[in-house]
Amino acid sequence: MFDSHHVPDMTLKSSENDLSKLKDDDYETRSGTETMEAPSGDDQDPSGQRPRKKRYHRHTQRQIQEMEAFFKECPHPDDKQRKELSRELGLEPLQVKFWFQNKRTQMKAQHERSENSILKAENEKLRMENNRYKEALSSASCPNCGGPAALGEMSFDEQHLRIENARLREEIDRISGIAAKYVGKPLSSLSNLSHHLPFRSLDLGVSNYGAHSGFVGEIFGATALLGEVTGPTEADKPMIVEVAVAAMEELMRMAQAGEPLWIQGENNTEVLNEEEYLRTFTRGIGPRPLGMRSEASRESAVVIMSHVNLVEILMDANQWSTIFCGIVSRAMTLEVLSTGVAGNYNGALQVMTAEFQVPSPLVPPRENYFVRYCKQHNDGTWAVVDVSLDSLRPNLVSKCRRRSSGCLIQELPNGYSKVVWVENTEVDDRSVHSIYRPLVNSGLAFGAKRWVGTLDRQCERLASSMATNIPTGDLCVITTPDGRKSILKLAERMVISFCTGVGASTAHTWTTLSATGSDDVRVMTRKSMDDPGRPPGIVLSAATSFWIPVPSKKVFDFLKDENHRSEWDILSNGGQVQEMAHIANGRNPGNCVSLLRVNSTNSSQSNMLILQESCTDSTGSYVVYAPVDISAMNIVLSGRDPDYVALLPSGFAILPDGPGNGHAGILDVGSGGSLLTVAFQILVDSVPSVKLSLGSVATVNSLIKCTVERIKAAVMCDNP
Repeated sequence: MFDSHHVPDMTLKSSENDLSKLKDDDYETRSGTETMEAPSGDDQDPSGQRPRKKRYHRHTQRQIQEMEAFFKECPHPDDKQRKELSRELGLEPLQVKFWFQNKRTQMKAQHERSENSILKAENEKLRMENNRYKEALSSASCPNCGGPAALGEMSFDEQHLRIENARLREEIDRISGIAAKYVGKPLSSLSNLSHHLPFRSLDLGVSNYGAHSGFVGEIFGATALLGEVTGPTEADKPMIVEVAVAAMEELMRMAQAGEPLWIQGENNTEVLNEEEYLRTFTRGIGPRPLGMRSEASRESAVVIMSHVNLVEILMDANQWSTIFCGIVSRAMTLEVLSTGVAGNYNGALQVMTAEFQVPSPLVPPRENYFVRYCKQHNDGTWAVVDVSLDSLRPNLVSKCRRRSSGCLIQELPNGYSKVVWVENTEVDDRSVHSIYRPLVNSGLAFGAKRWVGTLDRQCERLASSMATNIPTGDLCVITTPDGRKSILKLAERMVISFCTGVGASTAHTWTTLSATGSDDVRVMTRKSMDDPGRPPGIVLSAATSFWIPVPSKKVFDFLKDENHRSEWDILSNGGQVQEMAHIANGRNPGNCVSLLRVNSTNSSQSNMLILQESCTDSTGSYVVYAPVDISAMNIVLSGRDPDYVALLPSGFAILPDGPGNGHAGILDVGSGGSLLTVAFQILVDSVPSVKLSLGSVATVNSLIKCTVERIKAAVMCDNP
């Protein structure tokens, strides 16, 4: 409303109906300020009833552009901002004020028209859906005589399947319409797609499984999907919509089903009954190719994060790969077919590629080309589903196909959410090293339990980073909340760098230094230039993975304890390590960030600190650390941006060697052993252009082997 105190004679004459008729382009070109001009002299009406003339001030194009840009950032400027803007544009503050009032009124009218259109469309959709159900039932034929069948003569399954097919057709229409807004033209009419749609058979004994597969009997080889796959073609997009809708239906049923579809597996996990799955879901993504095996599991948990934030993380490739950095080594959104409706991700559809890993060079990554679809269901539950699109790329080969996989997210009070996660894949993992095979075959390496365990831990970490009621005893040298946030941000970057560099990603080129068995040392080099987060020069990375007959919890507790650090850390020169700061990251005491100082006699190390983060969940653990210069750490502790602090993370990834019984947040394996990966990053030369010397490689090889021997000796002395 206009401010009557400043303009007492000004009244707002336009009704809501009048506002709805305003044209956007008319507003932009004619935008200006109206003022009242009092009649003078003989023009005045003696009765006082004659209205005063309006004088219209047309704004220049520059003035309009500047105010439009300001409006996007601040639609409600205060007096100071209006005065400053008026000075810059050569207008009166009152003119600026009226322009912003008019603009807000226009935006409100546009929003109301949009909401009305959405409500009308929903109403029409319900009406059409009701008619379609009636038509589907009325068109049913008798299986004996072929004539019209009475409703009572149809079996319950037939009624259900006809209604389900009608609903799926309706949803494909809806998603196609949404996607058409973003791909530039309609995807296709439903009539043109009907011969492609794999409708569920009314005869439950007849299968049309694999109607879209182009991979029957084909053996898959290795490829770098992320480097070769491009976005979908226009011809592919209608099919992608159909595949996504069918996958969402399958995910919902799998997430909510019980026995016999899901059976109890080892370590209290739910595993898929493959025979029951094939009977229940006849559509699928096609017959399983030769050389592949099925791997499917389900897990649920209550996490401390709102459903809105969870959906946003899953639909953003960068956030998703950050939260799940231990699993997702690389991810990319190739094309967004739909951003959703009503200002959220409901109906969002995007084509993606991703690479999933285990933190070891001995386990090949799993590459996937898939569509991700997000939907809010009638009960308020959100669902996000992935399904592979390999059938649209017959010339590409893959060792992993993602059947309907994803999660259901249910809102709970106080910012919590219940998550039900389903992982359902087909994979050729014959190239996995023998010491990791029991873990991979059990489903723990890539299964739902690992995804949910990681999500739960990361949600606790995020909640901890935003907490304000921090015990002063935990702060030590961290004296401000901003300093606490900065050090947590730096530690997060350190862990992400470690996780993305320790696996067998196709982005890496590992070279084996020896051939003595599973604990071969693998090295790779990279030049660091113009990267503020890394020191400039030649960086040598070295990693080795090996089995050790010690429970994973004991190995983790030993490696994270600063009091034991001198027993394995050669670079500390036997000096005692002091914890200067400690930040808890969750309920488990093993999840924390520490700032350590080595009291060494070596003067060159007197100005160095060690940033360390340890994290653990029910499927594995990490201890990651990096040396940091004291002056750089002081910048972080003051709360300033930590992105320019150079880090070279090293550390350990500790996994169980197979399924077993979990306790205290750590998974103890059946054989009582652990799979330990040790990874170092060392700056061997500060000049990026020089060649790497063999002496540097030999030094790093010796360093990592000596560290391994020290760890084995220390943790096995009490574990004969």
